[in-house]
Amino acid sequence: MQVYRSSILDFDTDGALRYLPDGLLFIENGKVKNLGHFDDLIHQASEQNIIDYRQNIIMPGFIDTHVHYPQVDVIASYGEQLLDWLNQYTFPTEESFKDPSIAEETAHFFINELLRNGTTSALVFASVHKTAVDAFFKVSESYNTRMICGKVMMDRNAPDALCDEAEQSYIESKALIEQWHDKGRQLYAVTPRFAITSTPEQLEYAGKLLKESPDVYLQTHLSENKDEIRFTMELYPDRENYLDVYDHYGLLGKKSIFAHCVHLQESEYKRLAQTQSKISFCPTSNLFLGSGLFDLQQSEQHDVATSVATDVGAGTSFSLFRTLSEAYKICQLNGQKLDARKAFYMATLGNAKALSLDHLIGNFDVGKEADFIVLDLESTPLLTRKYKKSDDLDELLFSLMMLADDRAISRTYIMGECRYTKESE
Repeated sequence: MQVYRSSILDFDTDGALRYLPDGLLFIENGKVKNLGHFDDLIHQASEQNIIDYRQNIIMPGFIDTHVHYPQVDVIASYGEQLLDWLNQYTFPTEESFKDPSIAEETAHFFINELLRNGTTSALVFASVHKTAVDAFFKVSESYNTRMICGKVMMDRNAPDALCDEAEQSYIESKALIEQWHDKGRQLYAVTPRFAITSTPEQLEYAGKLLKESPDVYLQTHLSENKDEIRFTMELYPDRENYLDVYDHYGLLGKKSIFAHCVHLQESEYKRLAQTQSKISFCPTSNLFLGSGLFDLQQSEQHDVATSVATDVGAGTSFSLFRTLSEAYKICQLNGQKLDARKAFYMATLGNAKALSLDHLIGNFDVGKEADFIVLDLESTPLLTRKYKKSDDLDELLFSLMMLADDRAISRTYIMGECRYTKESE
């Protein structure tokens, strides 16, 4: 039994904030055993065994719903929009992942970087190489992190060295599903990069994988960039719109997550809602590549579940703090509001729900897996000043949302084990 004393913050199933100014969190065998006010539960704990994090806040670990692990070294690449950026920077970098040693070293760096930024689970793109997916899952398994990953399926409009064949992508993806899906804390996502880089035959195989293994995920990109949309419709002229390409091949559903969705039509919103498909909002990436301003209000009005994600490497930070800050600004430019409670809900339980994992992670309900972070409220001089002058929780949370970064993550716990400590750096 591990017992932690701290201010504790999470969200209940209905999205309401739960805050204990002086709380106790009990962890047993990597799962939440109990949670409550210090005065109410102290009789259940031995005081000398309590780990004291007062003057901090304990929160559930952040969850990232769209991120590319091979693109670690592409981050902060100058000057291009989506399609040129892929050709100039991303594809050449991903070619190196045919080397398992490069894939493994990058996976270690990537997961350590997630943990340093307080992210404990993520939906991850690998490269086209089966060995790169194996390397990622092996590293994730060694950290015991709950991760979802998939081999990119890509058989046209990319360098020859990165193109697989439609049937080969099916065979390799099927083998990876059998090897890794739901093994320990690892989960699999069928991963066609986007419609431009897949032939109809390959998208048919992607749909076949989902039919054969209905419990796996589907991740891809949708309506990120206007040139991308035009090219997609040239390649699939018989389809009504971009989303209809994926719909035609059976790729929509409760476990389907579509990244970006900046330029959707009314009919696409409606179809996403009908199929319970999800959107992943990637604010730093959309700004960096000049893709456009995602309309959060539209997705909510159409009842499309929307998560938030870093999209490294087009995204500019592994930090969900920085991501939420940019999301707020995009909403401002759209004449909308994103308050701190809603933002932190999205980054934790909301993202868990989007990934159909809220029965396992996302808050401190009894029985949940104990992935959590310890926030340092005095990680910078400016945050220290804001913290000491703040007597309102919402004001404090908004300050964190706008000003915090990786320095605010004091510790990151995975299944009750500390996997990152700021002091050790």
